Amino acid sequence: GEAKFIDDLHLPGALWVACVRSPHAHARISAIDTSGALATDGVVAVYTGEELAGDWAAPLPCAWPVTEDMKNPAHLPVAVGKANYAGDIVAVVVAQSRYAAADGLEGVVVDYEPLDPVVTMEAARSDDVVIHDDLGTNVCYEWAHPGNDPDAMAAAFEGAAHHITETYLQQRLIPVAMEPRGVAAVPAPHNGDITLYSSTQIPHILKVMASITLGLPEQKVRVVAPSVGGGFGSKLDVYAEEILCMALANRLGVPVRWTESRTEAAGSTIQGRGQIQTIELAADADGRLTAVRADLLADMGAYLQLVTPGIPLFGAFLFHGAYHVPLYSFTCTGVFTNLTPTDAYRGAGRPEATYAIERAMDALAEAVGVGPDEIRSRNFIPADKFPYDTAAGLTFDSGDYQPALDRAKELIDWDGRRAEQAARRSEGSTVHLGLGISSYVEMCGLAPSRVLASLNYSAGGWESATVRILPTCKVQVITGTTPHGQGHETCWSMIVADRLGVDPDDVEVLHSDTAIAPLGMDTYGSRSLSVGGTALWMATEKVVEKATGIAAHMLEANPEDLEFSGGVFSVKGSPGSEVPLAGVAFGAFTAHDLPDGVEPNLEAQVSYDPVNFTFPFGSHIAVVEVDEATGAVRLIDYASVDDCGNQINPLIVEGQIHGGIVQGIGQALWEEAVYDEEGQLRSASLADYLVPSAAECIDMKLDSTVTPTPFNPMGVKGVGEAGTIASTPAVINAVVDALRPLGVTDVVMPASPMNVRRAIEAAEGGAS
Repeated sequence: GEAKFIDDLHLPGALWVACVRSPHAHARISAIDTSGALATDGVVAVYTGEELAGDWAAPLPCAWPVTEDMKNPAHLPVAVGKANYAGDIVAVVVAQSRYAAADGLEGVVVDYEPLDPVVTMEAARSDDVVIHDDLGTNVCYEWAHPGNDPDAMAAAFEGAAHHITETYLQQRLIPVAMEPRGVAAVPAPHNGDITLYSSTQIPHILKVMASITLGLPEQKVRVVAPSVGGGFGSKLDVYAEEILCMALANRLGVPVRWTESRTEAAGSTIQGRGQIQTIELAADADGRLTAVRADLLADMGAYLQLVTPGIPLFGAFLFHGAYHVPLYSFTCTGVFTNLTPTDAYRGAGRPEATYAIERAMDALAEAVGVGPDEIRSRNFIPADKFPYDTAAGLTFDSGDYQPALDRAKELIDWDGRRAEQAARRSEGSTVHLGLGISSYVEMCGLAPSRVLASLNYSAGGWESATVRILPTCKVQVITGTTPHGQGHETCWSMIVADRLGVDPDDVEVLHSDTAIAPLGMDTYGSRSLSVGGTALWMATEKVVEKATGIAAHMLEANPEDLEFSGGVFSVKGSPGSEVPLAGVAFGAFTAHDLPDGVEPNLEAQVSYDPVNFTFPFGSHIAVVEVDEATGAVRLIDYASVDDCGNQINPLIVEGQIHGGIVQGIGQALWEEAVYDEEGQLRSASLADYLVPSAAECIDMKLDSTVTPTPFNPMGVKGVGEAGTIASTPAVINAVVDALRPLGVTDVVMPASPMNVRRAIEAAEGGAS
């Protein structure tokens, strides 16, 4: 109850912003009349895009231009001349209170000329209606990965005993963080400084991008992320409202703030997923894969947000999954639609990839005539092949995939459940039992920076950490990671306290304020422990190394003769010849008797750039019941076995996996951003957009294996997105498995009663 969120900030004299948003998905703006709003009590000012055009130096940024010729339409904080999705900002009202600002919206009259909207990816690709006139096309980019041997690829499919072709739709999702976005910009007119408080995952990146967008000296900009109530990738962006509040604060000379409504969060915060995937598998008679190729059509939305174009591409490198695939190729096409922009959402490309390959593996198992567990076992990358170079060009660090699947089967009682399923089928039960497997591998810790450069990513993959031992032996840690529910304060304290032999309560972790932690690459992509934690580990080692030299001087010994354990330096083989870390810290502070050439104080800063991604993996199994008559799906059992390398805090690991599983189940069974043919979001409230609650959750059986990565000193991998990546295909595979006797081979997500009944009826129609 002590956390302070954006809305808890007390800013006397602050003005509030409300945004006039287009009700049309695609329309020209003919005229804007603001007189009614200006006459509203409490309204201070109203601005259109034309009036604010001089307040920014550049459009909102996209940091991932995936190809040299990628199309990137100018995305202004306030639209000028044309609105390109329902929710596009066309004017802003500034008022003395949030309520007055909302009242002022009613007084802004906008004259629109509606245009035909482009609401599907297929329509976008046709270019019948072009959204951005200056681009001349709706195709944002096309990326082709020809594979390591195109001729061999063609031969593999021509000679395949089994050729599986499957097409899947990844529906759009709304992130639904517990706390909607919020912004407060506080200017300092006397010196030109400005502080931006934002519910963001990326204060460091936001500082750089906001400086560029507004044309401000970077040293004049401070960004603070107070307590953040969830993000899931949706706060990994530079949003119009952040730039707007900063521009208006500088223009008006007073604090300016904005808080998002839940309806705005549904349609104006980025959305996730949105892909049409076609995946082809070539396999021999035993079902062993010889080649995989994939084609992705990805929905960018109306504009490119910070990393929008990179998300489908990132996942495209993993459509071969956890399997030994000699030949692999993919094509990836991004298209613009008149819908809310998409961007990273928990898993960011990897859930999409895992869904495609895991659904297709079940189809292959059916074609070969073996179980879904057996088809995976036949194709797993052997444990003795790691590090494993994939046909996509990645190097998997470490893995032993079979034990995870075996343990998941044990937890779920695979054989017992199969027997129960057979009994129900023989009895003619119309409540069908289904089991679904998802074996996944993901890549975490977006790095190294030189690899990101080869993908045209505009930022680095490094992370920064500072460890400082104060004179009283209390410890300060400054990290460039930005926790918003991941437990960094706890884990970082544990890492440092364990090495230094101090109480974790004596370790203070400072973060999320660019004035205190000026260097950082923030939190996303399951990177924090493997990159940020490693930076912290290395900084701690540097401090210990320096302290060892000082302790050796104090004990009149060689540093090589000292050992450090439990917070005490002692001379090997000389009982009683010791000095505590506290004594060394105070001696380093007074600097009365330091070795020659040694600077005072115990402090070290490290910026760590990894040598490779890390590749966590695991297997999940879902058990469902499907009512044939109603189409209702009920999850009755779930097991997951995940391997994220060495674990710093197993309780936090379990919490991350549990939350991720529930989020992935939400996509499988309930969640969908539904748009009509006019581009209107029909699921803009939590009455229409169904997210799982405690009532829908079940007790889950979680376990882990431990396969450390050799690519960082702690042997750790990421875990924050694992549950989301694995759970969605596990649940849908279970639903299809339940309905297989009825001839069902696919169910469109979400597997709502309506979609399940449609699948059953389609199968019945096909059978007749």
